[in-house]
Amino acid sequence: MDTNGEVPPERLASPFRRGPPSAWGRKAAEALQQALGRDAARLEALWRPGGGKMFGVLGVAAPGGRFGFLRAFSGMLGGAWTVEGFVPPLFDPVARAEFWPAGEAELSALEHQHAALSREVEALRQQGPGHAAALREAEARRAEVAHQRAECSRALWRQVTRGYVIPNARGETQTLDMLFAPRPPPGGAGDCAAPKLLAYAFRNGLKPLELAEFWWGAPPLDGRRESGAYYPACDNKCGTVLPYMLQGLTVELPSPTEPPTDGPRVLHEDPWLLVVDKPVGLPTLPGRHAPTRDSVLVQLQLRFPDLVHASFLHELDTESSGLLLIARDAVTRASLQRQFSQREAEHRHVAWVDGPVEEDAGIIDLPLRSTAHASLEDCVDARHGKRTVSAWKVLRREAARTRVEFIPTTHPAATLRIHAAHRLGLGVPIAGDARFGREGERLMLHAEALAFVHPRTNERLSFTLPAPF
Repeated sequence: MDTNGEVPPERLASPFRRGPPSAWGRKAAEALQQALGRDAARLEALWRPGGGKMFGVLGVAAPGGRFGFLRAFSGMLGGAWTVEGFVPPLFDPVARAEFWPAGEAELSALEHQHAALSREVEALRQQGPGHAAALREAEARRAEVAHQRAECSRALWRQVTRGYVIPNARGETQTLDMLFAPRPPPGGAGDCAAPKLLAYAFRNGLKPLELAEFWWGAPPLDGRRESGAYYPACDNKCGTVLPYMLQGLTVELPSPTEPPTDGPRVLHEDPWLLVVDKPVGLPTLPGRHAPTRDSVLVQLQLRFPDLVHASFLHELDTESSGLLLIARDAVTRASLQRQFSQREAEHRHVAWVDGPVEEDAGIIDLPLRSTAHASLEDCVDARHGKRTVSAWKVLRREAARTRVEFIPTTHPAATLRIHAAHRLGLGVPIAGDARFGREGERLMLHAEALAFVHPRTNERLSFTLPAPF
């Protein structure tokens, strides 16, 4: 293609870098936006409420010194996985069509059985204690159908994810299910624009030079994305897929000696522990496939090389923000863990949830497992799950949302998001939760207060960091 005097980048920048692309990449993105505008009649669904989606362009160098751009969309476009002018998906749609309809039909049948049994259980409950035996039998049958439904769903999803073949820059490949193993991949993993673009480039001998992803169409229902605006790759799905795909490729990353201005801020430092302000968008810990990926741990190790994964008393979601407590030795860590388990220490969070909450306060007690990538229902497992407990109370009510305070006793990843969204919790997701609710500008969850007894000085320490929303 004609670069019109614009110099292509020498190497690919991190897909997780924020900000607009270079003039070279921006020109290609704007050309795609103009093409989408000309095709507005066929793509009118993109402009229905909440109907927009992410698109991407990838600048590439071909053998012989030629340059060009590839185009992709996230998920489906106009109900199709394959659209002329865009790179194909990472799976074979024909192969999927051979098993998907039958799998969906089986799931649908189990859904109907479960709904009928739920109605039967409710009717028996209303008939009083004289029907206790029939109620127990109906509940047992419903639990068995629920188990069958979950197993069917997991089996179908495993079959789907094994159809995704993910290449990297070294010429290696990995299926999607193995990339996320032992946990199941989250829904939509592998369907974002960036993985599609990189896969096509690697398979066709093209060198990636610049990636630009932008939102096009009506904003999400929470209004937190703008048509034409550029956004970095998502962490929930691409945070595992892209680091693997980029292995073997020199990627331009921020200098480790120059943390970004929105890096972690140390609020308290002594020889035994740290209290840190984690900004939104920065992972607490690097991923399994990218141990040097930008994160709170990686940035802090520049100043505190003794820190390791186990130093962190708890992990905040990448999309959340707030106070982190970090122990610098095993004795300090054990003391702090005991304080939290016995409710002598407090880690208070505040959130906006996306809907009304009828009660004023309560306790959520759920057994959770596979919280990293499982579906919401599969995260709660009475047989194999680990107990998680959070106290909560309503702070403020508005027309379409509720401000809630959470004080968790246990801290597995994503606990508060599940406690909010699950029907056995609040039943309404945290605003901006792309995984369990609706995507937004950010996850409206912030760890705003910490209180504990210092294990070495016996001083009661308290820290408060008001939410930025």
